[in-house]
Amino acid sequence: MEGEEKKNKYSIIIPTYNERLNIALIVYLVFKYLPDVDFEIIIVDDGSPDGTQDIVKQLQQVYGEDRILLRARPKKLGLGTAYIHGLKHASGNFVVIMDADLSHHDKIEFRKQMETGASIVTGTRYVKGGGVHGWNLMRKLTSRGANVLAHTLLWPGVSDLTGSFRLYQKSVLEDVISSCVSKGYVFQMEMIVRASRKGYLIKEVPITFVDRVYGSSKLGGSEIVEYLKGLVYLLVTT
Repeated sequence: MEGEEKKNKYSIIIPTYNERLNIALIVYLVFKYLPDVDFEIIIVDDGSPDGTQDIVKQLQQVYGEDRILLRARPKKLGLGTAYIHGLKHASGNFVVIMDADLSHHDKIEFRKQMETGASIVTGTRYVKGGGVHGWNLMRKLTSRGANVLAHTLLWPGVSDLTGSFRLYQKSVLEDVISSCVSKGYVFQMEMIVRASRKGYLIKEVPITFVDRVYGSSKLGGSEIVEYLKGLVYLLVTT
């Protein structure tokens, strides 16, 4: 298994907006936890005014521009398009998507993929061994309710539709992403639903989601409305 892992290359796409306080630590943790893995980190920053890009440029001096790729955009253009933008610059045969807010990091997704040959491995908070730390009761109920509603309507075959820690075979991600129309937080849900409808093998691993260490969550009322609209759209189109 170790030999197989070394033959693969992983492109880790991290979208950022105002993550100056988090990005250096998440990069450090990725390098710490993946010492024997061939990977690159592609940071797609949407014109953060807090100096996130300056920190990334300093990280490039430490780790090298071949390991840390800054692919900036002029303004906030949506989460979905950030992954599309990052994918254009990915040289690995696997792509990992994750947040920059220190909410999750683990090597287990690589192991699960190699053990099963899965097209997609997705982290889930809603199976034994998974969970959430740092959320109040209302946020837990909102997240759980959103997933239950989506399961009832869409039958996607996975337990956590809105998680943002996933491993894709690059060719699978390219195929699925080309059929998605969402740009915001609904994008994660649309990706996994369309992948399921296309018949790709999806495996889950339990993860513990820890609320962001620095900064504030970017999920607000408008994103919840978009989620509900996206749910209806997927119900009609998939």
